[in-house]
Amino acid sequence: MREPVENLIKQYQKHLFATAFSICGNASDADDVVQDTFLKYHLSKKEFSSPEHIKAWLIRVAINKSKDINRSFWKQKSSSIDDYVETLTVSDEEDRSLLSEVLKLPYKYRIVIHLYYYEEYSVSEIAGILKITESNVKVRLSRGRSLLKENIQEEWVYD
Repeated sequence: MREPVENLIKQYQKHLFATAFSICGNASDADDVVQDTFLKYHLSKKEFSSPEHIKAWLIRVAINKSKDINRSFWKQKSSSIDDYVETLTVSDEEDRSLLSEVLKLPYKYRIVIHLYYYEEYSVSEIAGILKITESNVKVRLSRGRSLLKENIQEEWVYD
C-alpha cells in the first residue's frame, strides 16, 4: 500500500513537526526534519500494510532524523521552547503551561509522553516505534509523569 505524498503531508505534517520539535528544540530544525521525512517516503519503494504502518514509519523516520540533527556539528538553537508553545493552538493557559513543562523534560521521557498523550499511541505501539520494550515505555512514562508532577508542584510553590 502506498499513499500519495500530498495526502500524507496534509494528514501528518503537524504530528511530525510536533514530534521533531520535541526532540530538536527549535522550529527550523523541525521543519527540516518534516521535509526530509516526506522526501524519504517519496524516494522509498517500501510497501506498507496499513495507514497506521505508514504513520508509525513516518514518525520513526522523523525521530531518527531529529536525532541526527542533534548530533550534527552545526546544531544551533534558534528558537526556544517557549516560542514554540506560543505558536500552538492550545485552548487555555493551563494546557499551554503543561505542554511547556513536557517540552522541558529530558528526551527519553518527553518523547514517550508526547507519543502517548499527544499522538495517542498505545504502549505497545510506542515500544515498536522507539524499538524498546513495553516495560521500558511504562517506566519512562511513569518517571516522566513523576518529573512533571515535581516540576508543576515547584512552580505552584514559588507562585
